[in-house]
Formats: sequence, C-alpha cells, structure tokens
Amino acid sequence: MVVGAMTITLHMGQGASLNDRVRARFNAAAAEIGAQDLWQRIELGFTVCGNETAHVENQLDSIKRFVERMALAEITDVRLELINLKEMTWAPAAQNDWAT
Repeated sequence: MVVGAMTITLHMGQGASLNDRVRARFNAAAAEIGAQDLWQRIELGFTVCGNETAHVENQLDSIKRFVERMALAEITDVRLELINLKEMTWAPAAQNDWAT
C-alpha cells in the first residue's frame, strides 16, 4: 500500500467548501490542518492511498490541478510526501487468539 499526503497553503479563500469538493470528486481525505489563527491563510491537507505509487501521485497531482482551476485563492505552497507500506515491517502481525 502506498500512502500519499499533500499540503496546500492558500492565501485567502474558502477552505471548507474546497475540502468538500475534493472529497466528493477524488475520494480523498481532506482537512483544514493549520493556520486557523492566521487571517487570509488556509492550510489544507489531502491524503490518498492505493496499490501503486504512480496512481497515488497522479491522484494528488489531479487534486492540485483541481484546486488551481477553482481559482478560489492563490496557492503559495505545495508539499507532497509518499510512503510505501508494502512490507509494513513496522507493524507486527496480529495474533488470532479467537481462531484457536
């Protein structure tokens, strides 16, 4: 599994309605994640997961282009991170005590 996370910082705009539109169109998690105390600045976070890195990158790029085309606000920063959890070596296998 590949998890992709992206933050987009906007100057002046309608963050909540934009989040709802992205959720509906791209089936992505979306939230206002920062800058709530700063006037005219919105920091939004988007997360997508999938089986292939290319698909996750494509989805996040499509979200970024969608936000740009909406032209509700000027994008001042975009940050993207992909995490490959294919092996998931950090998570121990669950014990099935109920199956014995």
